[in-house]
Amino acid sequence: MHRSKSMNLRLATIIFIPVLLPTSGLSRNKTMPDSVSLREVTVTAQSYKDVIPAQTLQGKELDALRSHSVADALRYFSGIQLKDYGGIGGIKTVNIRSMGTNHTGVYYNGIELGNAQNGQVDLGKYSLDNIESVSLYNGQKSEIFQSAREFGSAGSIYLSTRIPKFADGKTTNLHVGLRIGSFDLFNPSILFEYKLTNTTSLNFNAEWLTSTGKYKFRYRRVTPSGELAYDTTAVRQNGDIDAVRFEGGVHGYLPHGRWKAYLYHYNSERGIPGAIVNNVWRRGERLWDRNSFAQGMCENEFSRVYSLKFNFKYAYDYTRYVNNDDKLIHVDNTYKQKELYISAANRFTIMPNWEASVAYDYQWNGLSEYMDVVRSTHWISAATAFSAGDFFKLQASGLATVVNEEKRDRDEAPDKFKFTPGVFMSIKPFRSQNIVLRAFYKQSYRMPTFNDLYYTDMGNAYLKPETAIQYNAGVLYDLAPANGWLSFFRVGCDLYYNDVRDKIVAYPKGQQFRWTMLNLGRVHIKGIDAQMSATFSLPENISLTTKLQYSYQEAIDVTNPADNYYRHQIPYIPWHSGSAIMMASWRGWTLNYSYIYTGERYNQQENIRYNYTQPWYTSDISVMKTFTINKIRLGATLEVNNLFSQDYDVILNYPMPKRNYRLGITIDI
Repeated sequence: MHRSKSMNLRLATIIFIPVLLPTSGLSRNKTMPDSVSLREVTVTAQSYKDVIPAQTLQGKELDALRSHSVADALRYFSGIQLKDYGGIGGIKTVNIRSMGTNHTGVYYNGIELGNAQNGQVDLGKYSLDNIESVSLYNGQKSEIFQSAREFGSAGSIYLSTRIPKFADGKTTNLHVGLRIGSFDLFNPSILFEYKLTNTTSLNFNAEWLTSTGKYKFRYRRVTPSGELAYDTTAVRQNGDIDAVRFEGGVHGYLPHGRWKAYLYHYNSERGIPGAIVNNVWRRGERLWDRNSFAQGMCENEFSRVYSLKFNFKYAYDYTRYVNNDDKLIHVDNTYKQKELYISAANRFTIMPNWEASVAYDYQWNGLSEYMDVVRSTHWISAATAFSAGDFFKLQASGLATVVNEEKRDRDEAPDKFKFTPGVFMSIKPFRSQNIVLRAFYKQSYRMPTFNDLYYTDMGNAYLKPETAIQYNAGVLYDLAPANGWLSFFRVGCDLYYNDVRDKIVAYPKGQQFRWTMLNLGRVHIKGIDAQMSATFSLPENISLTTKLQYSYQEAIDVTNPADNYYRHQIPYIPWHSGSAIMMASWRGWTLNYSYIYTGERYNQQENIRYNYTQPWYTSDISVMKTFTINKIRLGATLEVNNLFSQDYDVILNYPMPKRNYRLGITIDI
């Protein structure tokens, strides 16, 4: 054990010494890049920057979804599967292209949100109230100047908080909001921004969310023979939530760079409504969460040749889970998880069109009380990027991952090592046409979580690390006419194939907080992602934006031909899914309509009639009005969610709300 720790220390020292040496002798003549400029930059459809462009929600599209959580907004991206266990307080997790939640990196201001205990990042905890943009990348982010850990995800979601912007002569911005609605929803929030100097500003955001979570639903089930077993209307119980969120940061610009320091705290108590099984409507599970982290970033360009980006984070998570059900064993468990993360990324400009980077990340995770486990992870990456104008772009990277794990009352596990490469390329074959062909090959690797391995009720100490290989080929076409009623048009399509080995699957075992873990062995995933968006400038100053997404996925288990479920679709992956957004604006009025469809799927490994889960769809509509009185901007929003009162389950036996309403009021000073 001592030898392993000394090896970790030597490895960290070797990597960090070069990037922390004095650099006062380097030239600083190069100006600050646009990415850190104080000026607002508008990117048009003609821009061809990313090798694999992201799906992004920002601006007016994101404003139309402000009352939702991050998880709700992600439903409008193609290739996404959201698991929602019902209501405002229900746990919400997401995965990309059937790869699983743990292959999906969720980055908050550029640093990954982690949970070594169960790997499930509950996106319901993160509000859109302070988010400036939400982006989804397949494979990895299309740049090489990033942390080593960012090269490891099979898919990445980036959440970027607001960067304060001030009108001429202003030093403060104040935004106050209040949302009320069905299920006794009460949700006030406040955002304050202050300009300290011309290059430094701070912001603070707070939010309180409370709801009883009681909503009516229809429960109807039939037997395998087709006879009606249940058909009743009931009220969802134990779905209440009381949560507060505080976050704030300081933003600054250097002559040749930028920096940011950020604090986040989330505190909640919620009921876990549980599955409705055997006509049982009420559960006794409760969950308390306290999640806090402090993180920072500093990026500087020391010369025309060399740039450095440094990240750090410390997180502390407290979770208490109680089960008071009379028919089950009483459970009262407390988990305390700590995380320390540091990263140094170095970029070298070899030629104007050729760059290279080297990065090292170190993360320490500790889980105390119940399991007493410690895990140290090292990531070392090397990457290069080359471009031949707009005609050809190429990125290649390699990531080495080293994992050392220690558990009390257990022999030290041997270090695990994995090397994963990736290659991304795009070609613009016609100068006069905005047609881009793109492709990538990527390997990724993920360790089982602490719960996967050790949790008493469902842990599996023999789980193998999960590996995945991704192939993708696609085309993108942009059109931005200078005149006419069509302002912008984009259409794109991607074909992909994923080969996942030793895939780890988690699903609820009766109780929502506990999961059943197993290795499926091997899964083949084939799919199509298609997107289309357009913006129209119509007469009478009417602006119309439309966005369509469609996904086809075949994710089949190919582990053992002797299994009854060989070549069957894996649980909860639909063959067809899609979404549509339409937004019309006129003289301060905005009308939004959104539609989400999830096709047929199965809730267990065997694709038999008994495990069949019906398709579901929802329609949401909202009306917004903004106006100004004495330089104070006021806004009001009325929402109707699940407009047609559709009865549906995202996860079997976790019924979702029928038609519900929200009213929001905002004041900007």
